[in-house]
Amino acid sequence: MFSKFTSILQHAVEALAPSLPLQEDFVYHWKAITHYYIETSDDKAPVTDTNIPSHLEQMLDILVQEENERESGETGPCMEYLLHHKILETLYTLGKADCPPGMKQQVLIFYTKLLGRIRQPLLPHINVHRPVQKLIRLCGEVLATPTENEEIQFLCIVCAKLKQDPYLVNFFLENKMKSLASKGVPSVISEDTLKGQDSLSTDTGQSHHPEELSGATGMEQTELEDEPPHQLDHLSTSLDNLSVTSLPEASVVRPNQDYNLVNSLLNLTRSPDGRIAVKACEGLMLLVSLPEPAAAKCLTQSTCLCELLTDRLASLYKALPQSVDPLDIETVEAINWGLDSYSHKEDASAFPGKRALISFLSWFDYCDQLIKEAQKTAAVALAKAVHERFFIGVMEPQLMQTSEMGILTSTALLHRIVRQVTSDVLLQEMVFFILGEQREPETVAEISRHPLRHRLIEHCDHISDEISIMTLRMFEHLLQKPNEHILYNLVLRNLEERNYTECKPLCPEDKDVVENGLIAGAVDLEEDPLFTDISPENTLPNQEWLSSSPPATPDHPKNDGKTEVHKIVNSFLCLVPDDAKSSYHVEGTGYDTYLRDAHRQFRDYCAICLRWEWPGSPKALEKCNLEAAFFEGHFLKVLFDRMGRILDQPYDVNLQVTSVLSRLSLFPHPHIHEYLLDPYVNLAPGCRSLFSVIVRVVGDLMLRIQRIQDFTPKLLLVRKRLLGLEPEGPLQALPSCW
Repeated sequence: MFSKFTSILQHAVEALAPSLPLQEDFVYHWKAITHYYIETSDDKAPVTDTNIPSHLEQMLDILVQEENERESGETGPCMEYLLHHKILETLYTLGKADCPPGMKQQVLIFYTKLLGRIRQPLLPHINVHRPVQKLIRLCGEVLATPTENEEIQFLCIVCAKLKQDPYLVNFFLENKMKSLASKGVPSVISEDTLKGQDSLSTDTGQSHHPEELSGATGMEQTELEDEPPHQLDHLSTSLDNLSVTSLPEASVVRPNQDYNLVNSLLNLTRSPDGRIAVKACEGLMLLVSLPEPAAAKCLTQSTCLCELLTDRLASLYKALPQSVDPLDIETVEAINWGLDSYSHKEDASAFPGKRALISFLSWFDYCDQLIKEAQKTAAVALAKAVHERFFIGVMEPQLMQTSEMGILTSTALLHRIVRQVTSDVLLQEMVFFILGEQREPETVAEISRHPLRHRLIEHCDHISDEISIMTLRMFEHLLQKPNEHILYNLVLRNLEERNYTECKPLCPEDKDVVENGLIAGAVDLEEDPLFTDISPENTLPNQEWLSSSPPATPDHPKNDGKTEVHKIVNSFLCLVPDDAKSSYHVEGTGYDTYLRDAHRQFRDYCAICLRWEWPGSPKALEKCNLEAAFFEGHFLKVLFDRMGRILDQPYDVNLQVTSVLSRLSLFPHPHIHEYLLDPYVNLAPGCRSLFSVIVRVVGDLMLRIQRIQDFTPKLLLVRKRLLGLEPEGPLQALPSCW
């Protein structure tokens, strides 16, 4: 109470006293602080019981007033005094000693306000950036200290200044020679050399250097020439006796001290105070985005940033329950790393492990955003660290396990982060993790060359329908990502040579259409090895479902896209006979209702694929190696196998299989359109396409419906139930395949 009264009385006296020139007023306040250390005998009293905070605030106000009264960029006498007399060095020493108690907090506040309120660039001055860097090393040494809030505010203002002028970051990269000196190597560097190389110089802050105890304290002879000799001796003794030993450091491994700003922020990301941790993450986000190559290299090679990101990802992933409902993983609300304020008590839809799941997804989101904002070389290094230390080291063993519950949970988590990733660099590493980097055509003997890719594709045809659906959904979302390697690795590399086609010389009569509506020269279904199970006695007496396909010319030139698309669509529509259709019985359920959405999706895919510079037409056959054996690839093989069993699979599985094939068909690559969507392509012997697979399914369908009484009403009832137009109930005499 007495100290507050003294402060109020001092303000009243200063208000009534005649106003002094700014410089004299500034010097008065600074000397009032220095006199405290000369005259005080009680260094245990907290700084809040002294007038030091008031004097520091007055000094700041004077500096701001001086700058406002001068032209932009002009340095006034008060600022010159602060720089010339190394006042910031002195304050750093006092703050490090925390004398009187609480002084470190006041010094941090002064530095923060000085850098934040003064518009002219201060950090280029040696007497600013050198003490600033020393003060940076004091931040984050001990977690949950009373000064933690002031520390993060100070670090963030430094980061903001570096964001404004990125070249200044070079002042904060430590000189290797100084690191050697701190280990006991004699230093013979002159003061001139230090000034010339100061952009990379700091001291270790662990011992008393002459500049720290005399010149660096700001108590130079020019400042104190009017002081009595006995007072000078007293002040020198007081500063020499200050306790400047470092506080115990936080338990974090520091490879070296090259980039102390990053190291201090990394320490504070571990703060138990969530607000401090988020602020530290924001500071790191600013630093990684700086375009300076030297800083990016130092950040990834000489700090713990890569280790911190990946180790925390690994620990949060391992903290998840062994089994989480995949639906919960998919439907948990959108994650934003800066807004992770989940309260289990307030959540009505809480489930076991939700807190841990949100924490993991939040940190993954932070890693993703950090890499997205990072300088290019830093982004690559960070993404590779996530790939090697987290994807391969932690996720891959979970995805390769044999426990069905473990497979389901790990695949659902992989699906979630595939959906969530937005950084192109991290996406690239994720794609290489899932699919590998191979781009040469697949062979049957080498489909297991990348074990994880092989395992995941096999899971699309797993005995567990849940695992199959989840894995197919993961691939569906993977195909929606803007990365060319995904589609090339899964499909395109096997279609590059167009060796799925059979090249035949064209004859004049080939342009005619045979009587049953099929193209001349096309392989008859009964002669096709894919349809050997359709015996003559099992063939349908009436094959109008095939003959209704529109006529087409073998070369079918594509100058007029509209006509060709119309013919292709009709070919697919005519595959299913009217007896097996139900859409025309329910209004608004025809295929045309999907056209608007399909057009929008196709337009979006075209926009994504523009950057990949795909050809506008198929590769010329004379340039293709048509003699090479064709293999559609592991991915299409599994999809075609699933499609061929569509009559015997659950409805949910069929929906997912057709959904993935629909995604593939949207890509505007001529080889994909030809192989998946062109019913008139002449397939090489033993090859199958999407159209040929559907033809076989329809043939089996027509045989089965003959054995079902009242098929059409039952089919209509099932359709209405699937659309929610009819209540659920048993269907009598309907085979399980339906």
